[in-house]
Amino acid sequence: MRDFSWHVFTQTGDIEAYLLYKEMDALGMAGPPAEDGPDEEDGSAAGEALPS
Repeated sequence: MRDFSWHVFTQTGDIEAYLLYKEMDALGMAGPPAEDGPDEEDGSAAGEALPS
């Protein structure tokens, strides 16, 4: 997506494409997302006990 937005910017000069490129660049430098969401296997939240 980052390369696509850069390509659109270079071809059109669209400032929105450039801003998207910069935002994607900043997000890429932030690293992988934290694993605080629901567990993909059982649907429980992290740290939540499963019913027996």
